[in-house]
Amino acid sequence: MNSERDFVLHSWCVPAEWNAPTVIGGRGARLLLEDGRELLDMSSLVECSNLGHQHPRLVSAIRDQARRLSFVTSAWGAEPRRTLAQRLLELSGFEGGLVFFTLGGADANENAVRIARLASGKARGLIVTRDRSYHGASYMDMALSGDARTAHQVDAESWGVRHVPPPYSYRCPFASRSPHDCGDKAAAAVADCIDTEGANSVAAVLMESNAGSNGIVAPDSYWPLLRELTRERGVLLIADEVMSAFGRCGEWFAWQRHGEQGRPDIMTLAKGLTGAAVPLGAVVMSAAIARRIEHQMFYGGLTYSGHPLSCAAGLAALDAYRDENLIERSRRLGASLFEELRKLQSRHAVIGEVRGGHGLFAVIELVADPVTRAPLAPWPQQSDQQRALLRAALDEGVSFGSRGNLLIIAPPLVIDEGDLAAALALLDRLLGRFFPSPRTEQIK
Repeated sequence: MNSERDFVLHSWCVPAEWNAPTVIGGRGARLLLEDGRELLDMSSLVECSNLGHQHPRLVSAIRDQARRLSFVTSAWGAEPRRTLAQRLLELSGFEGGLVFFTLGGADANENAVRIARLASGKARGLIVTRDRSYHGASYMDMALSGDARTAHQVDAESWGVRHVPPPYSYRCPFASRSPHDCGDKAAAAVADCIDTEGANSVAAVLMESNAGSNGIVAPDSYWPLLRELTRERGVLLIADEVMSAFGRCGEWFAWQRHGEQGRPDIMTLAKGLTGAAVPLGAVVMSAAIARRIEHQMFYGGLTYSGHPLSCAAGLAALDAYRDENLIERSRRLGASLFEELRKLQSRHAVIGEVRGGHGLFAVIELVADPVTRAPLAPWPQQSDQQRALLRAALDEGVSFGSRGNLLIIAPPLVIDEGDLAAALALLDRLLGRFFPSPRTEQIK
């Protein structure tokens, strides 16, 4: 049988080196492979299949909508598009605002910048983002990102983007010993950047409101302070919620953990918006932003903006999150997951830090030395031992998410609790096999 690599150029790979199993189906948190095996999906397939695989409500909604109306251009109205926009505004407390639908997270972020520049009256206004962030792989999004995969491909400054250091308290770029202090200094760095450039020149700050694929979870004080400092300067705040929304971090939207103190002006969504059943992204803007642009021409559009099939899936996903109490379940399981991972940290010297605890999204940073915090490999490279661990897990039927020296634990919100426990037990065993040094020093 020919390999798929003979016909398809895949994302983020050297084409000749691509080698992955073929998935033919799924149910719940499990993937069914062409060779007859099953895999327990502990990463929600790049943190997007929040509702697991082949959720019956999503399948039914797509089928039923296809029978009624498969497509209509966004120049015309569509009932599922209108209803989904209304529901998103209600869930976020952005009543009176507007929603612009996209195909995914990358074009949501790019259009959020376009809308922020329009609403601020700064057509060429600067956008402040942070190092080691990821907002997509279009040229504009690569400029917005501080990601090692994309930064070398564009000149961010020529795209009107300025980067600041991240709130990475484990390796604080400000040399702070306290996570709280590191978060405060990272927020202050954003304010300093705005002040240096001049607030009249800066249209918006775009930040991930919780962890992304960078594995950085900001200290609790960071986001509210960032909101305060941007508001004081009259600069819009865009929350990139592409990965963190829809229960992934224990709330409908991660910024809601901070209440009104964390409310952005604009937020971007994708991934869990449809449980990844079909492509859909969204830019959700406040009533104040909507008022600023309602009499201006919006020079932007997508053929499939608010596609009826996608919006029908989005509505079904929102119903599933609500009716199955998955936001609360993520929060509860996430707290117990974090406790179990801390127990692993107490046994394995290779675990430098465990981050998360807000929902079913946790990050394990692996290190060569827990005292010096020397990484296993320079970021974003991956050590041979870590690759061997991941292969061994696949051989035993579990797929863990990983990037660089990080393990990312983000299973579907519907995962069986017994399966979650079994996956953590396997991880415990594999850490002992591939990184046999036990922890001797006390963790803090």
